[in-house]
Amino acid sequence: MKTPTHAIDPQLLRSAAGQAVAVLKLLAHEARLLLLCQLSQGEMCVSDLESTLGIRQPTLSQQLSVLRTEGVVDTRREGKNIYYRVADPALLEILAVLYRLYCPKEN
Repeated sequence: MKTPTHAIDPQLLRSAAGQAVAVLKLLAHEARLLLLCQLSQGEMCVSDLESTLGIRQPTLSQQLSVLRTEGVVDTRREGKNIYYRVADPALLEILAVLYRLYCPKEN
């Protein structure tokens, strides 16, 4: 077995692993993943998300609340509508990789 030439600081590694686990837990819920994938294309209001994704309003509101609490989406109000967008650039990168690996190719 080859010995690594440069060891990573265990405390830094543990901290980074904790952050990665938190993001993966967010993505491990189908409705949240669908929401984030859609929002990675640009901001949308709740009614548009509901009609585009077919997620019922109670589930949609609950999962958007989780994403907002975790700080991965930002909101802005315009009249009666609240618009959501992905706030974390690192999350956009992860979503791009998932899209490239798993999303169907359009013809």
